[in-house]
Amino acid sequence: MYAFDHLVHLVRDPKKAMRTARECGLRAVEGGSHPDWGTANTLCYFDLSYIEYLGVENPAVAEKAKGNPLVSQALEDLAKGNEGPARIALRTDNLDRAARLLEEQGWKASGPFPGSRTRPDGTLLRWSLLFPEGPADELPPPFLIQWERSDEERKMDLERRGAIAHHPRGNLRLNHVAIAVRDLGRAAKWEKGFGLKPEREYVDKILNAVCRELQLSGGNLLFCAPIGEGPVARVLQTRGERPFLVVFSGAEQDEDWRMFGGIYRFSRER
Repeated sequence: MYAFDHLVHLVRDPKKAMRTARECGLRAVEGGSHPDWGTANTLCYFDLSYIEYLGVENPAVAEKAKGNPLVSQALEDLAKGNEGPARIALRTDNLDRAARLLEEQGWKASGPFPGSRTRPDGTLLRWSLLFPEGPADELPPPFLIQWERSDEERKMDLERRGAIAHHPRGNLRLNHVAIAVRDLGRAAKWEKGFGLKPEREYVDKILNAVCRELQLSGGNLLFCAPIGEGPVARVLQTRGERPFLVVFSGAEQDEDWRMFGGIYRFSRER
């Protein structure tokens, strides 16, 4: 029903984020502008899964588009200087069916919101977004995206443009995104609401957290609740419940990079 589509990483300057990602050994590319939302992005692909560095390009237009929950979150977080991984997008090929299934689970949803982005070459991409409105938790629920074109068409186009290509740091795959939560009840709500299957639950000594991993094609989701002082506890203190760590497999060497409020962990594991 769903696949991991992308992680929204909020930044003040998407082009600076692109340059920093390239310095880190990632193949990051120009995205474009969202003329109706006042935002702009740059992108970093791992097959069809990607990281979106999203910033506010035109505050006046963005203020008028605050009915879109993602634009509203970008304005609010960046006004506080709160750069960092912010929200997960799940891909579907049937937003109407997704909305019905969410309603059956007791979730409301706003949208769909038609979206578009003008590429640097002037071509236009189109999609639709649906924003589930679950229980009033601190953690923003994932939003759903349906692209105008099929996965096969998009992949061929992105490969032709060089957006999907080998990374200097290695043959990277987005393994999972870790999310800081106050308790693992958040994972249970996402499991039920989006039909995600649990893979494992364990204690991560480095994060000093108990973690529950949910399976998702294109990149798993790892919910982490602190059991004492450590990285997860610090994220909750400074940013609240948010994604905070992206783990990549297939790197040439093990290394952590800290970028704009997030941690990128590269692993040689395949």
